[in-house]
Amino acid sequence: MKAFNFSLPSTNNKKFTLIDNFGKYLVLYFYPKDDTPGCTLETNDFNKLLPKFKKLNCEIYGISKDSLKSHDKFKDKYKIKFDLLADEKLNVLKKYKVWQKKKFMGREFMGVVRTTYLLDKKGKILKIWNNVKAKDHAKEVLRTLKDIIN
Repeated sequence: MKAFNFSLPSTNNKKFTLIDNFGKYLVLYFYPKDDTPGCTLETNDFNKLLPKFKKLNCEIYGISKDSLKSHDKFKDKYKIKFDLLADEKLNVLKKYKVWQKKKFMGREFMGVVRTTYLLDKKGKILKIWNNVKAKDHAKEVLRTLKDIIN
């Protein structure tokens, strides 16, 4: 199945459009909130492994409903070397079915379910990880990409 095309504001001060980034493998990871424990762990792990992803012709993008201002602070604080995309209107989050009902401490609310998509160079979805556990997730994505390429 092909990934849905979308355009979102990016921390590089340009609009990110999915189809304009075909030609390399893409990791799109959807996360709940900037600078929270799980999201920070996941983002830092992707950041540490970024050179290995780049060697495999793969770019990484984090997507949440946070504003660009929030993303910029998060990026600066942890020296993140890839772009974060802001979906404040929830359009992409809903299109990719990651905006769902969640439960925490007995209450229900709508939020982002941590999910990662791995796309090939033409935008075909190679793998989807749902309800991701942040610890070691980036390593698993890298391992999967290596297995697909080799």
